[in-house]
Amino acid sequence: MPTYPILTDLARLFPPKRLLQQRAQLAPYESDALTAFHARPAAVVLVESQEEVIETVRLCHRHCVPFVARGSGTSLSGGSLPIQDGIVIALNRLNRILRLDAQARIAVVEPGVVNLDVTRAATPYGLYYAPDPSSQLICTIGGNVAFNSGGAHCLKYGMTANHVLGIKAVLPDGEVVHLGSESLEHIGPDLTGFFVGSEGLFGIALEITLRLLPKPAVYRTVLAAYSSLEAAGDAVAEVVASGLLPGAMEIMDNLAIQAAEAAVHAGYPMDAAGLLIVELEGEDIQVAAEFAHLLQVIEQTEPYEVRVAQDEAERMRIWKGRKSAFSAVGRLSPDYIVQDGVVPRSKLGQALGIIKRLSEAYSIRVANVFHAGDGNLHPLILYNGSEPGALERAEELAGKILHMCIDLGGSITGEHGVGMEKLQYMADMFSATDLQVMDSLRQAIDPQALANRGKKLPGGQAPARHMHGPHPLEKQGVISRS
Repeated sequence: MPTYPILTDLARLFPPKRLLQQRAQLAPYESDALTAFHARPAAVVLVESQEEVIETVRLCHRHCVPFVARGSGTSLSGGSLPIQDGIVIALNRLNRILRLDAQARIAVVEPGVVNLDVTRAATPYGLYYAPDPSSQLICTIGGNVAFNSGGAHCLKYGMTANHVLGIKAVLPDGEVVHLGSESLEHIGPDLTGFFVGSEGLFGIALEITLRLLPKPAVYRTVLAAYSSLEAAGDAVAEVVASGLLPGAMEIMDNLAIQAAEAAVHAGYPMDAAGLLIVELEGEDIQVAAEFAHLLQVIEQTEPYEVRVAQDEAERMRIWKGRKSAFSAVGRLSPDYIVQDGVVPRSKLGQALGIIKRLSEAYSIRVANVFHAGDGNLHPLILYNGSEPGALERAEELAGKILHMCIDLGGSITGEHGVGMEKLQYMADMFSATDLQVMDSLRQAIDPQALANRGKKLPGGQAPARHMHGPHPLEKQGVISRS
C-alpha cells in the first residue's frame, strides 16, 4: 500500500504535533470500544477545520490510501477501527456548534460535537436534542450519524435519522455535497436518510443540521421490580398494547442492577430479577391521565414492587444508574462483549428466556440492559480474556443470540451498527441480491473502497461466516487480534 508518499504530502498540510506517526502516538487509536481487535494506521491526523478534512480525503483518493473518520472511539462494533497502514482522520477538534436557531428549532454542528453538549446549548431556550445514547456524555454527533444511534427515548422520538435535517459531507473522492436542508419537508429522494447509518462508507459529515424539540413540561418515571426477567419483558408488550406511548422503557436484569448500584447508588431494588423503567413526558394534564393508566397496566403485570420518582433528583438517579450500566458491568468481569440485536416487542419475554438458557448452557454470565420500547437488546457477555478460548466461546454465544434475533423476526443490530463485528451475520439476515444492491450503491460512490474499508460490506462480497478461528478481516490483513 503506497502510504509513504501520502505521509510526505500530509506533512506539508499538518504541523508535526497534529500528524501522529510514532508508535506511542498511534497506540490510543489502534482500537475503539470493541477492544478484541486492533490495527495500526500509518498516521493519525488531528484536523482543526473542514478544509483540512477535505484536503486529507482528496490526498487519500489521489494516493489510493484508505481512511477512517473517528470521533470519540465509542463504537462497540469496530466501526472506527483503523485500517492497517491507512489514515485515521480524528474529528474531535471539529467541536463547534456553528449556529443554534431557537425559533426554527435547529442546531448546525460540526461532527466532533459531543451529543450532550447540543442539549446543554439548547436548554436556555427550552429546547433539547432527543437522541440520547448511553454514551451521550462522550459520543459525538458524527459517530451518531454514522451508526444512526438511538437511546433510551427512541421509542417515542425515533433514532438519529429522525432528527437530522441536513448534512454537508465530503465524499470519498473529495467532492463536497449538501444533502437535505433546514426544513422538515423534504423534496425528492431522502439523501440525508441515505447517508445516516452508512457507517462511514459514503464519506465524512462536515456539518450536521439537527432538529431540536421543546423540553417536556413534566416527567413521570416509574420503576417496577419483577421476580423474573421474562415477566419484565412481557410487561413491555402489555404497556405498548395498552395504547400508551412512553418516552422511554428500559429493562435491566439482576447482574446489571448489582453493577449499577455499586457504581452510582441509584437506589434500585437489589433482589429484582428484572427491573422495568418507564417514563412518561409531555404536558401536565396529558401526563397525569396517562400516568394513572400506566400504573393500572403495570399492576396487572404483577410486579412485586413499584416505585415512582418523587422529584427530579430521584428521576436523575434512576437514569444515572441505567446510563452507567455498560461501564459499571466492568466491576463484574475483566472483559465483556456488548451485543446489540433487535426482536419484536411481543417476543421480548421469549428472547430473554432463550438468552438465559444459552447463558446456562455455555456457563457464561450474561447481564441484560436494553431499550425495551423498541426491542433493542444489549446483552453483556462476561468473560475473562486471559483464559484460553474464553473470547472465542463468548463470541460464539454472542452469535447464537444474533441468530435468535433473526429467527424471531428481528435484526442483528439496532444502533451499534455492523462495523466489522457482525460481518459474518450479514448473509444470514440478507439475501445475496440484497447484499449485491448494497455493494452496488457503495461502488457507485466509492469504487476504490477507500472510506472505512473492511466494514459492513468488505470487498463488496457477502462475508464468510465464522464462529471459531480467524476473523475474515484477519485473513485479509486488515485487522489483528489483541
